[in-house]
Amino acid sequence: VFDFAKDYLGLLKAAIIASGIIPPGIEGSGKSLAELLNRLVGPNRGIEIISSVNDIPKGSRLAVSTNLLAALISACMRATGQTQSLTGELTENERRLVLARAILGEWIGGSGGGWQDSGGVWPGIKLIEGELAGDTDPEQGISRGRLMPKHKVFNHKEIPNSARQALTDSLILVHGGMAQNVGPILEMVTEKYLLRSSEEWRARQEALDLLDQIVTALASGNIRELGRLTTENFRGPLQTIIPWATNHFTETLIDRVSKKFGEDFWGFWMLGGMSGGGMGFIVEPSRKQEALNIIHDMMIQTKRELENALPFAMDPVVYDFAINPHGTFGQIHRGDDALLPPPYYHLALADTLRTPPEKLSPTSRAELDQFARACRTNSTFSSSVESLFETLIPHADNEANGDNSLSKLLAENGFDQRQHEGIRKDLFEGRIGLAQNRLPPTTLIEDVSPTEITDFTKLDSKKDLVVGERSLANGEVAVITLAAGAGSRWTQGAGVCKALHPFVRLGERHRTFIETHLGKSRKRGHEAGSTIPHVFTTSYLTHHPTRQFLDTVQDYNYPGPLRLSQGRSVGLRMIPTVSDLRFAWEEMPQQVLDEQQQKMRDSVRSALLKWAQSTGEATDYTDNLPLQCLHPVGHFYEVPNLLLNGTLADLLIDRPQLKTLMLHNIDTLGADVDPALLGHHLASKTGLTFEVITRRLEDRGGGLASIGGRPRLLEGLAMPREEDEFILSYYNSMTTWIDIDKLLGLFGLTRDDILARDEKKILAGIRKVASTLPTYVTLKEVKKRWGHGQEDIFPVTQFEKLWGDLTSLSDIDSKFIVVPRSRGQQLKDPAQLDSWLRDGSANHIESLCLW
Repeated sequence: VFDFAKDYLGLLKAAIIASGIIPPGIEGSGKSLAELLNRLVGPNRGIEIISSVNDIPKGSRLAVSTNLLAALISACMRATGQTQSLTGELTENERRLVLARAILGEWIGGSGGGWQDSGGVWPGIKLIEGELAGDTDPEQGISRGRLMPKHKVFNHKEIPNSARQALTDSLILVHGGMAQNVGPILEMVTEKYLLRSSEEWRARQEALDLLDQIVTALASGNIRELGRLTTENFRGPLQTIIPWATNHFTETLIDRVSKKFGEDFWGFWMLGGMSGGGMGFIVEPSRKQEALNIIHDMMIQTKRELENALPFAMDPVVYDFAINPHGTFGQIHRGDDALLPPPYYHLALADTLRTPPEKLSPTSRAELDQFARACRTNSTFSSSVESLFETLIPHADNEANGDNSLSKLLAENGFDQRQHEGIRKDLFEGRIGLAQNRLPPTTLIEDVSPTEITDFTKLDSKKDLVVGERSLANGEVAVITLAAGAGSRWTQGAGVCKALHPFVRLGERHRTFIETHLGKSRKRGHEAGSTIPHVFTTSYLTHHPTRQFLDTVQDYNYPGPLRLSQGRSVGLRMIPTVSDLRFAWEEMPQQVLDEQQQKMRDSVRSALLKWAQSTGEATDYTDNLPLQCLHPVGHFYEVPNLLLNGTLADLLIDRPQLKTLMLHNIDTLGADVDPALLGHHLASKTGLTFEVITRRLEDRGGGLASIGGRPRLLEGLAMPREEDEFILSYYNSMTTWIDIDKLLGLFGLTRDDILARDEKKILAGIRKVASTLPTYVTLKEVKKRWGHGQEDIFPVTQFEKLWGDLTSLSDIDSKFIVVPRSRGQQLKDPAQLDSWLRDGSANHIESLCLW
């Protein structure tokens, strides 16, 4: 009962405990649950609790989990005589007790609903306000405020029925289909409140003033004014405090609804800390019925346009909306009316029907009879028999025979089955793994000396600038942007294209990573009086969506050559080994959580260990959409892919004078073709010039180290000791200036080989170099979506060879140059966005771009 993450019933378990049916003190006491139930409901009996939520996913911003928890707690309290009445509304004292227990339930379950989320316990329209701790409150002397808010329920004199009806006639409640972890946003809001940040504090005061005006508009029944105020709150104070409250999907929807309905679109109603899930549109009442269908179609269309760029959990829906006059409410159903929701029977009766009739209990027989009568007489159950048979005999997955079948994708993308089986054997037998990624413990890791690097910020770069500007004007440089990844950290494994994510407002509208990089190349080319060829590397996951997206936006009208370099190497993800999972969770550094959250995390990890064991360690991960089962094999292969797929040959045919490639990651937004850096690279006559930045606390994952007297980039995976990372002064930005001819020489190739497209010779050269580089085992998160908007996150094993390991080879000379942080900083996680915006980085990026 206290193992909350073991299954999908954590919320129900929390309700049973918080309601007092199972006291918290029984945890770890050694007492028997059977003995407790024996005293509560009699020998050999138990309690069955069923919850039903109609197609609303987690992270919906509709406060579903908290209100569901409160409803479950109140039902448990009614069933155990803790309320005055078995049915009807709760009394005010009972509501406050339910609220307190809901807060307790969320804490013991390691969850964290909003302070206002349990408002559904109270009826009608209510104002939820914080209260100062008084002399009789337990918080006195500990906290300035009370944990429990005050709920003021507006009576029908304060907000008349006519105003309530007017609101119902105008408000369209929707779910946009997006479901995201809002935790980082809530942490950010708390941080800004505690710091009393001046701009955000003024916005808070403005929001409080708007709240008073909203109450006044509601009281007068002026819904048009209400819509104006909720929109002003969304556009003004809310986005000042939380710039990430909006996104490109929401802005596109608002713009389209506004253009369609004109003056009849009265306003947008923001729900929760991030938009894209639960939202409201306020329209002129006479157009509401028309708007219901139009807004639904608009949401579906917009989702189709952006589903490769943003994490959607389900198709958007429009909800039936009405004001609940009762709050949490209890009813008893008897006889033929004592029916549970149809999906319950599809789930429960499937096992019952597999049981021989003579072994059925009287309860099961009665339930079957009742279900049969309902199917004949109750319209709600009209399709239940068909659904029950689908549960008993599931349909074969048609997708397996479609264009995106896993076997076809593997064949199309150059999957090497022999290599895969070799890796699986090595992994299962412990020859490779997370622990084996590390260099031997005897390896001496030292920081580089000042003589081993060049600090570009301290150079007189006038001469280099002239050389670089000349090279740019002559068309001797091209940009390669690594955009083959799915951004696992960016969306927690949702499988979207990070390059297409409209992540921030620049120049008055949301920009994707691709548009931002093209904006920089456009500006540098314009300044040089030339155009810069720009190549985005893609993979099985990102190529077709990226091509389709660029066609839709007409390549953002980029004036120079714009190409996609499709990857030719993929791997098949595997179920992790228990040893790798334990290493990641027990040997690697972890954030320490509070007691209940730690229990929840331990419970999740215990469940995942059992999943890995029961599914089969080091077996192929295939229980998901085919695209979610594959993985890129590391960014080392992105440059060799230019050689294999003919992209470099096309560039050389178009520009025979091409000498230099600037390679950088999609999330290194400050990297552009700086002529001074280009000139410095050309003057050094080095094969590879790597840009590094000074390390900060958040820069994890290796850096520039001196090993055996040779400077090289060392991945965090390969660090023999975790503390070694902290002695390194510089962090790898991944941006590399490449001398084309010297790189070809490393592979044993020439320009003539590339132009002749000698695939056999090219492949042999790539394999030879790849064999000298280490293969890393990594754990990544992948989302598996199921049901209606539900999703689970699983760890999976994949394998990578990384570009930075070229610095360990003596066959090509590498140089390292320190660049400003604004140039080399990487955006790996959405949680970085707020500080990135506040420290001026966003303004700096905008100054580098020409849209």
